Amino acid sequence: MPRKPFSPRTLTAIALVCLLGAGAAWFATRPAQPAGPAATTTPTPRPALAVNTTQPVQARVPLRLEANGNVAAWQEAIVGAESNGLRLAEVRVNVGDVVRKGQVLAVFAPDTVRAEVAQARASLMEARAAAAEAAANAERAATLTASGALSRQQIQQYATAGETAQARVAAAQAALQAQEVRLRHTQVLAPDAGVISSRTATVGAVVNGGAELFRLVRRGRLEWRAEVTSADLPRIRPGQQAVVTAASGAQVQGTVRMVAPTVDPQTRNGLVYVDLPASPDISAGMFARGQFLLGARDALTVPQSAVVVRDGFSYVFELTPQGRVAMRRVQTGQRVGDRVEIASGLSAGATLVERGGAFLNDGDVVRVEAAPSAQKQPAAVALPAQPATK
Repeated sequence: MPRKPFSPRTLTAIALVCLLGAGAAWFATRPAQPAGPAATTTPTPRPALAVNTTQPVQARVPLRLEANGNVAAWQEAIVGAESNGLRLAEVRVNVGDVVRKGQVLAVFAPDTVRAEVAQARASLMEARAAAAEAAANAERAATLTASGALSRQQIQQYATAGETAQARVAAAQAALQAQEVRLRHTQVLAPDAGVISSRTATVGAVVNGGAELFRLVRRGRLEWRAEVTSADLPRIRPGQQAVVTAASGAQVQGTVRMVAPTVDPQTRNGLVYVDLPASPDISAGMFARGQFLLGARDALTVPQSAVVVRDGFSYVFELTPQGRVAMRRVQTGQRVGDRVEIASGLSAGATLVERGGAFLNDGDVVRVEAAPSAQKQPAAVALPAQPATK
């Protein structure tokens, strides 16, 4: 016989039984949960970065005063022609040559002057002969005074002629000396040791007296003429050190020789003269910047790697007791070596992230790694006096 189909009530009952069985199985396999509100937990955030920490330390920071100026010769000597109308026969030096005092720089043609010297010497000999004859006549006339053979007027005339002849000898002697000096001036000599900085002498030119032939940097000494504001001039004293940096980046250390007694009324700046040592990287006419070393002072410093620059401001990341970092805005001062002066915005006992701050944000969680014992922070450091190289 064919099976009779289930009624709707029977199907509903079967479905209900299946649901109840599935629910019982789910409750049987579900893990037990603690009762009450304490059962809810907050997941622990993951650290954003593993960092090393550091602390600010007191250090002796050198006081420096920035300035700009030009490099010039300490003194410049002009070497000119002392003879007039002579032809320049030889030029023995050029620009850049180092010369010693008394060295021959140029030679004028001496033929004309030698002839004039010979003429002056002959005139002197003639004057001496005439003077000898006049002196003899005066002496003979004096012996005839008692005899009355000659009048007193005639005797006086002979005596005057003798004195006049002696005066002509002196004049001829002076003329000869003048020509001998002119002959010596046919050789142009260096007035001092130094370096030739300019040359206008040309072989074959007929030069007038006083015309410039050479310029000489005396003793090769150069100086830096720094422009300093009138407010900062009292801070500079002769004998202080200065570090001068040329446009090429070369650095030399000089000594303040003099502070100008006056100030330019237009710019309100005064000049400070700094003696420079001889250096192939420094030449007269260069523009140079420099720093005057005015001493040292105590300041709070941190490693340069701990300072992060964002949006034109400087920040450090301070570690909080909760293991998070707080971004602190600070004002930095001088940079010396690998350390930076902190002028404001940080306390001395703060714990800072030493490096990696560029990858952190305010409030990030970090994991602190133990620093090696060999890298413990000193209680204080002394920074070098020379400027940091970038």
